[in-house]
Amino acid sequence: MVHEDHVAPVLDVDFSPTGTEFASGSYDRSVRLWGSQDGRSRQCYHTRRMQRIFCVRVSADASFVLTGSDDTNVRIWKAKPNAKLGALVPREKAKLQYSEALVERHKQLPEVRRIARKQHVPKAILKAKRAKEVMKKAAQRKDDHRRAHSKPGSVVRKSVREARIWQVEQ
Repeated sequence: MVHEDHVAPVLDVDFSPTGTEFASGSYDRSVRLWGSQDGRSRQCYHTRRMQRIFCVRVSADASFVLTGSDDTNVRIWKAKPNAKLGALVPREKAKLQYSEALVERHKQLPEVRRIARKQHVPKAILKAKRAKEVMKKAAQRKDDHRRAHSKPGSVVRKSVREARIWQVEQ
C-alpha cells in the first residue's frame, strides 16, 4: 500500500498499539493520521506557528498523538478530533453512536462522502500539492507519449509500488 498525502519528506512515523492506524509527521509542517489500509490520510493537523515535525508518537490507548517540532514545542492532539474528553452521560453516548451509525449508513451518498473527506489544509500545502499533481500528470503524459512512439513492449509500465523502490538488498 502506498500512502500519499504529504507534500514534503516524512520524518517520523508511529503506529498505534492496535496496529490499525498510524501517525506521520512531515517537513511540510503537518501531522497526518492514517488507517493502515488507506491510501489517503483521514485527518490532518497543523497550526500557524508550528514548524517542521521531527517526532510523532501515539499514546498507549491510541486516543492522543504527541508531536515534537522544530520550534521546540511538544503538542498533544486528539486522535479523534470530534471525540469528547471525559465521561459521557448515557444520553450523549447514545446520540454519538446514533450519529456515527447514520453516517456509516449513508456514506455512499455524494454529499456525505464530500463532507466526510473534507480536510482543511494550509495554503502552502495546497499550492505544493497542486504543483506536485501538475508534475505527476506531466510525467504520466511523457510516459504515454514514449510508449506510443516506441516499439510495442519495449517500454513497460511500472506500478506505483514498483516505481518507488530504488534498490532491493538481499
